[in-house]
Amino acid sequence: MTAAATKPEETTSDEALEERGDLHINRSVLRKIAEHAADVDPGSARSGRKHAAGAEISGPDDALRVRLTVALRYPNPVRDTVASMRERVEAELSRIAGCKVRSVDVTVSGLVPPTAAPRVE
Repeated sequence: MTAAATKPEETTSDEALEERGDLHINRSVLRKIAEHAADVDPGSARSGRKHAAGAEISGPDDALRVRLTVALRYPNPVRDTVASMRERVEAELSRIAGCKVRSVDVTVSGLVPPTAAPRVE
């Protein structure tokens, strides 16, 4: 005797989605996502713990407001670097947490020159 394999019924109706419940992501997690996204941008001046980005998150999940404070590498163009960071933060919050970003305000706290190579004599 053989048993026929059966697939569980897949329900994708709106009712089934509503029955699953809600997901709430703590603001500290959203803040860390935003800070990390800003720190990995090529224009960020972060090195180790020094010059790490700071973020504040406010608003509902479908209209987040993000405030970043960052240090940038000098002599990179500030306007282009900030635009890149805004896009990266918005994309990461959407991809990881499913949140929609209404605005990303960036405050540049400093411009950090490249470190000079050690001189050997």
